[in-house]
Formats: sequence, C-alpha cells, structure tokens
Amino acid sequence: MDKLIKSINLPGEIQVVISVIVGILILSTLLFWTWGLFSKPKVLTELKTRTKSWWLMATLFLLAAVISPIITYIGIGFLSFAALREFYSVIRLRRSDRVGMLWCYLAIPIQYYLAYMGWYGVFIIFIPVFMFVWIPFVLVLSGETKMIMTSMAGLPTSLMFCVFGISHMAYLISLPEIEGFSAGGKGLLLFLIFITQINDVMQFIWGKLIGSHKILPKVSPNKTWEGFIGGLLSTVVIGYFMRFLTPLNDWQIIIISFLIAGVGFMGDVVVSAIKRDVGVKDMGDSIPGHGGVLDRIDSLSMTAPIFFHLVYYFAY
Repeated sequence: MDKLIKSINLPGEIQVVISVIVGILILSTLLFWTWGLFSKPKVLTELKTRTKSWWLMATLFLLAAVISPIITYIGIGFLSFAALREFYSVIRLRRSDRVGMLWCYLAIPIQYYLAYMGWYGVFIIFIPVFMFVWIPFVLVLSGETKMIMTSMAGLPTSLMFCVFGISHMAYLISLPEIEGFSAGGKGLLLFLIFITQINDVMQFIWGKLIGSHKILPKVSPNKTWEGFIGGLLSTVVIGYFMRFLTPLNDWQIIIISFLIAGVGFMGDVVVSAIKRDVGVKDMGDSIPGHGGVLDRIDSLSMTAPIFFHLVYYFAY
C-alpha cells in the first residue's frame, strides 16, 4: 500500500489506519462538544473521557513510531513502571515487602531488554519462572511470616499483570520481518491497541443502547450481556477488515479478534474486582480526569500476551 506522506517513515497501511483513527477522533470530539452545548448527560461525560484517552494513546503511538523504535520500548516500559507503582499504592503490603517490591521494579528493565534483543526463550520464562521462584524467597529472607501468603500472591501477580503481559507489546516490534508483510511489528502493535480499545468502546456503546442483563453486578455493574456480545461481534467484524495490518489469513484473524474481545473483557473486570476489594474508584490519578495508567491498559495486559503468542504460532 502506498504511503500517504512519503517523508514519514511508516508503512502505508499504518499511515492509512492512523489517518482514519485521527479522523474519527476529530469527528467524535466535535460531535460530543456540540452535544454538550444542548445537554450534559452522564453518558456524554463517559464518552468524552474515552475519547480523550484515545487521543492520548494515538498521539503517543504516532510519536513513538515516527521518532525511533527505541522510544517505543522505553514508552511501554514506562507504562509498566507506572502501572506497577499504582498497583502497589492500592494493595495491602507489609513494610517487610519493600525489598521484594524493589526486585519487581528491577525486573522491568531486564524484561524489556530481553524484548528489545528478541531473546524469545529467556523473555518468555524470566518473570513466570525465575521471578516466580525468586520473589517468594526474598520475602522469606525478611524473617517476617505474618501475612506472607498475601505478599507471595500479590507481588508475582503484579509482575505478571503489569510487566509480563504489557511487555509483549514491546516484543512485537522485535519480531523478524516476513516477506510480503510490510506493516511489520508496528502494524501488529497498532492492530492490538486499536482492536483492544475498540472492543472496550463497542461494549460500552452496545451496553448503553440495549444493555439490560448484568454479567457481574457485584464486580462491574455497568457490564451487560448485550454489551459484551455486541462488542464481541463488532470487534470481530472490525478486526476482519483490519487484517491487512497482520500476516494472518481470514480464519486466523477471526479467531484472534474473537479472543481479544473476550480476554479484553476479562482484564477489565479483573482490575474492577481488585478496585472493589481495596475500595478505590480508580487505580491512580496519573491521567487527570481519567484515573490511572492501569485503568487505561487493564485490558491490554491480558490481550497482549494472547495476541503475541497466537501471532507467533500462526506466522512465525
């Protein structure tokens, strides 16, 4: 596909998708602004919040993609750091867990360096194997055994959710080139981010339009079966028409889009459950008016590894 802007070092497919996304964001922003002049229902506030989040993500992706691939690794690594920091600010940890937390933070640059180097074998086992063994032992060395099971569960889970899952987004950039597939790792990353986020938007819209049957009323009261199913089907259709960003065939892209929709929902409600347990509305306030980083990437923390490994299996 020909480039829209020759001077920008991005494949034509990615330029087209970014142009469409920016166009949709501009139209949405103008529409919601006009709507707000006549009335200000609660749903409008939520739509504005989601639109602003999309603007932020689209801008960050474009800057990272245009400037340098290294910026992409650093940027996603920073998201892991911010998410981990938010996670530790709300869960109940002991004073003696600080050394274990330090090791969790130190795991971030190591994990992203492995992604940058493309060392798949070590990348895939560093956190779920080595850190899973090391962190509990570090906690034991403190000599404090009261509530140690909670810490042994919380710290490794935080690594899996905030670092291991999200780091798969960075590794997409390190995947080797495939002949005839010009979009490359940046195209795969754009597809993952777009489909994960559009699924969230579609579930929200369908839920507001026709939603009446709650899925998990005690965890996330706004989630409905109608919204979930409507979002899932919409995501599969959108994913099918965006398959040119991937090296996958028709049935593979349908399977992956279906799973992204389902797993994205899982990531969302898992974080909702954590927030309800600790009694907070948002995981943080890193993004003024929009909650924390983890509130924005909760779905990606689960869709990223699923997407990465399926693409790796199907195409690499």
